[in-house]
Amino acid sequence: MKPLLRVASFALAVTFCGSALVQAQVYPAKTVRVVIPWPPGGSNDVVGRVVMQKMSEALGQQFVIDNRAGASGSIGADVVAKAAPDGYTIMVHSTTHVGNAHIYGRKLAYDTLRDFTGVGMLSAQPGVLTVHPSLPVKTAREFIALAKSRPGQINYSSSGNGSAPHLQMALLISMTGIDIVHVPYKGGAPQVTALMAGETQASFATVGTVINHIRNGKLRPLGLGSTKPSKALPGVPTLAASGVPGYEMSPWIGVFAPTGTPRAVIDKLNSEINKVLAIPDVIKSLENQALDPSPSTVDQFNATIKADHEKYGKLIKLTGAKVE
Repeated sequence: MKPLLRVASFALAVTFCGSALVQAQVYPAKTVRVVIPWPPGGSNDVVGRVVMQKMSEALGQQFVIDNRAGASGSIGADVVAKAAPDGYTIMVHSTTHVGNAHIYGRKLAYDTLRDFTGVGMLSAQPGVLTVHPSLPVKTAREFIALAKSRPGQINYSSSGNGSAPHLQMALLISMTGIDIVHVPYKGGAPQVTALMAGETQASFATVGTVINHIRNGKLRPLGLGSTKPSKALPGVPTLAASGVPGYEMSPWIGVFAPTGTPRAVIDKLNSEINKVLAIPDVIKSLENQALDPSPSTVDQFNATIKADHEKYGKLIKLTGAKVE
């Protein structure tokens, strides 16, 4: 390389790095739109509002929640995929986001991996197999036996096609051979409302969305999808320990940004998110909703996204789960 060209290239690199640094230092300079592609009341909405309120306080700009529900979160995700990659439109989404890539396939207007970058994980959200009290079962083993004796007669609700509750039940079906009917709803809150009303008889739901209904006896927990018990549900065993050896599926909630968002901005958001997740009252607030605060680096979260993209793809292919 000629000396003059080397100097010019070096100057350009310095200018670019300096620009990125300045951008991170001044960010955010205006309101940040936080798309949550689910209705109010579900786990994504709960953790998003808790964390983004603290982000607003810490950074001196409003992080405004914009609920865009529908199609298992893909409607809101499409809004974010098409947004300017400047850090002023971000998204709070769950493992459903990677599942949608396989459930919807070419029907999606975006590419789950290509059009988004992970900013950071917010929380793990353990799921629990839950039934309406009218169903005459008290354990996972009894539920499986009943379902086998009544093929096609038990309905289960989920928060949408390709959602974590859908795939959690799909995994249970594939591992036990039961035949139950899927009824998708638009979000975790309507999913649980349907179960409480008896429109469906069973459901996988995040512990946080059903904990109060379990405590007051309106719903009955049978088993956890995680590898360890939940502090919020003492005495409720894991499915692996109660009739389904090897069962494990651990959904998460995290923050995404459109691909092309400057890494300096991504890093700043990640740093601030992790600071918020270390605040005692935030930890308490999330744990009260049975959500486990789960800070991560940017690279750790993106590695998780890619790994679960592959894992969910294999599960969906195995179970035949698809848009109905």
